Parts: sequence; C-alpha cells; structure tokens
Amino acid sequence: MQQDVIIIGGSYAGMAAALQLLRARRRGLIIDEGIRRNRFASHSHGFLGQDGIDPAEIAATARKQLLTYPTLTFVDGRAEKASGENDAFVVTTAEGASYEGRRLLFATGVKDGLPAIEGLSERWGRSAFHCPYCHGYELNEGEIAVIAASPMSIHQAQLIPEWGTVTFFTNGIVTPDAEARADLLRRGVAINETPVARLEGHADVVLTDGRRLAFSGLFVATRTTPASDIAERFGCEIEETPMGLQIRVTSAKETTIPGAYACGDVGRVPHSVSLAVGDGAWAGAQLHRSLVFG
Repeated sequence: MQQDVIIIGGSYAGMAAALQLLRARRRGLIIDEGIRRNRFASHSHGFLGQDGIDPAEIAATARKQLLTYPTLTFVDGRAEKASGENDAFVVTTAEGASYEGRRLLFATGVKDGLPAIEGLSERWGRSAFHCPYCHGYELNEGEIAVIAASPMSIHQAQLIPEWGTVTFFTNGIVTPDAEARADLLRRGVAINETPVARLEGHADVVLTDGRRLAFSGLFVATRTTPASDIAERFGCEIEETPMGLQIRVTSAKETTIPGAYACGDVGRVPHSVSLAVGDGAWAGAQLHRSLVFG
C-alpha cells in the first residue's frame, strides 16, 4: 500500500510531523532505528510541560500516543536508500524491505562531532554539554568551563556567564582578538590558554602543565553532521551552518528535491527538543498542504 508520507527518523521532530498528518487521517509510515541524539542525557530541560523528564520517556510517550492512530505504520529499523520522485518515492531498509510513498520526510537528526579530548565522550550529556538553555540552570551558578572547539566557542563563552562563573580554555583552537578578549573580561570570563590534557572526575579539567581545575560542568561547541547520509546520497543539497552540516530546506521545509522534506536538527539551527518538535509540527502541516493542493 502506498503511504501518503514516509518519515525517516522517528524521534521528536519526526513524530511531531507525523501527528499533524495522522490527525488529517493521512497514511504515514515512520522508519526509526532508535538512536536519539540526547540518549546520553537523563533529563530534558527547556521543553514546556516536559521540563526535567527523562528524554527517553518523552519519546516513548509520544510513540504510544501516535500508535493509537490507525493510519500509522511504525517500522523499527534503518532506512538505507531513498529513490523515486514526487508522488512515487521508494524507501528501502537495511533489512531489504521496500515502502512506497507520495512524499518523503527526512527527520534523521544529527550526530555531535566531539573534539579529541580524553574523557569528554564519557561525560557527554552528564557533566559536559553543548546547550546552556538545556543544562545550564542545573549547574547552580557554579564554576563552569568552556573548552574551545571552533570559532563558535567564543560566542559560547560570551553567553554562558548567564549561568555561572566561566573559565574559557582556548586550547590552541581559537585566539580571541583584542575586542573579543575585552568583551570576555568585561563579562567576568577568565581566559586560560594552557592546553587541556584530559578530563577527569565529575568535570575536572587537567591541563598539560599538570594543574587540575574542578568545575560544576563544562560546555563544548560540537560540529554536527546528519546522523544518516541517506538524504545526501539521494541527491538532497547539504549546506554549511555555523554549527555544522544540515539539509538545505525552504521555509516550507522542502529540500532541493521536490516532494522530499526535512525537519528537526537535520534541517534547522539551533537545536533543542522543543525546537525540533515545533519544526516537525510545521513540516507535517506543510506536507499535508502539499498533498491537498499539489
């Protein structure tokens, strides 16, 4: 049976898009391999009505609610290939199953490229973060480290004093010019240019000169890339943003391939659960309109 929409990725954005279509009694198929970007975090913050809830619980509740709609098909698996054209798309999974759909939505999310700092990956989502709006409040205005990973890190160091007392480790990645340095100092940011050797303990920064500095938490600006390359292999144009790579979309969330759309972290910046849900809801409405008006 041909679906109205095939959604590749069943996390927050993909499910939010599906909800709009299901409530219009359209047939939707979600293919999801179950790897959420925020799987390392035990609590989600900044999402109205769900503040402090385990993100896995938010996703599970959403899926349970969607499955009450009879026009939904939910497939657990990895979408491997997309082909076809508007009104006649085909998606093939890694298991070899093929599905047909009139429209296609990429909601694959992104993955975080962490700088090569020993101990960072083990603390990611627990005491090391990228979004202060999601995790800054819980640091209780304590000592916070910002470790440079890209030119965006200067902006991060300028923003995060809202949540505590900040030390900015340039780590040989960035060299603030006179204007940026003066601005950081005005905001009370301490600038440390000694390279970081590794992270230990809860959020301790060990420097190459042997010093060990303890923090309540730390922030790193990651470089993001689509969690799957299926859209790029299909021919969707990929664009560079200050935060990394994403699928190029119009204001209606359509990619450079007619009838194929993208939403959530893979189709917008900046990123958060609440922004992904809103973007997914908008994409779902735009997809529905395309089915109605052509």
